[in-house]
Amino acid sequence: MSVVLLVVGVVIGVAYIYRHIVVKGKRCTSKAKLHGKTVIVTDCCFSSAGSNTGIGKTTAIDLAQRGARVILACRCKQRGEAALEEIRRESGSTQVVFMQLDLGNLKSIRSFAESFLKSEPRLDILINNAGVCLQGQTEDGFGLMFGVNHLGHFLLTNLLLDRLKECTPSRIINVSSMAHNFGKIDFDCLNSHKALGLGTSFIRLLQIYCDSKLCNVLFNHELAKRLRGTQVTCYALHPGAISSELGRNTGLFLQIVLKPITTFFFKNTIQGCQTTLHCALQEGIEPLSGRYFSNCTVRDLFAKARDDAAAKKLWEISERLCGLV
Repeated sequence: MSVVLLVVGVVIGVAYIYRHIVVKGKRCTSKAKLHGKTVIVTDCCFSSAGSNTGIGKTTAIDLAQRGARVILACRCKQRGEAALEEIRRESGSTQVVFMQLDLGNLKSIRSFAESFLKSEPRLDILINNAGVCLQGQTEDGFGLMFGVNHLGHFLLTNLLLDRLKECTPSRIINVSSMAHNFGKIDFDCLNSHKALGLGTSFIRLLQIYCDSKLCNVLFNHELAKRLRGTQVTCYALHPGAISSELGRNTGLFLQIVLKPITTFFFKNTIQGCQTTLHCALQEGIEPLSGRYFSNCTVRDLFAKARDDAAAKKLWEISERLCGLV
């Protein structure tokens, strides 16, 4: 009995340490005010991630409270406008704007960029926050996760880059995931099928998601090289496992079963947006452009996530697929 109690005590102790260090984590300590600054936060509305719910919405509220003009770039007009009212109410700011953007449609991305550049004189922070973990294809025939998680943000960033350069110092934040550690890039599949992988099984779904998150990190790596000397900096990050996102497509019974687990072991949206805010606001991290952050701390990457040749090849394929060359 004493051994059992000891084991139970150790498990409980480890769980509470995990919750304190990993789940609660560090917080963004920047006191920066953003009056006169403009920020874009992207969303896709395929899931609960993004600027209209989840960590994107919490990020937008914080930035609006600091005085920023916040553009909610959302796919779904109804959900985006609902989020707009909630963010305005919670932040007390009227400088929050909804603009429709479908990251799975290259025409929509170009239309958004054109409208934004005509109507908004500034862009100081671009937060590429949206992401999906779903099967399917985009309007342009790309694998959905490749098209939305990587290619849509790749095109958007490139179309807005000149405005960011005009408003320096400015930043680009690429929300990735620790899942990138399990990713790989099949360039043959990209060239032949315009997708990161084929197959419809749950395991294939998770693998392709990991692959898309590796694309985010490699994009950030190559982007930093191309931005040297411009005073535009970029950062990739892992926000943590967020409780609001787990089980969104599961049945009610499973959600009830999972709720105590996710509440204890996963971050809430306020905890989950802290590393995004750190990368967007923290003073003095400009020399860390191109690096990867987790828990408001810069982290080292495995070799495949900082592979110069792979990052350059992905960039060149993305340029071709987007029609930028």
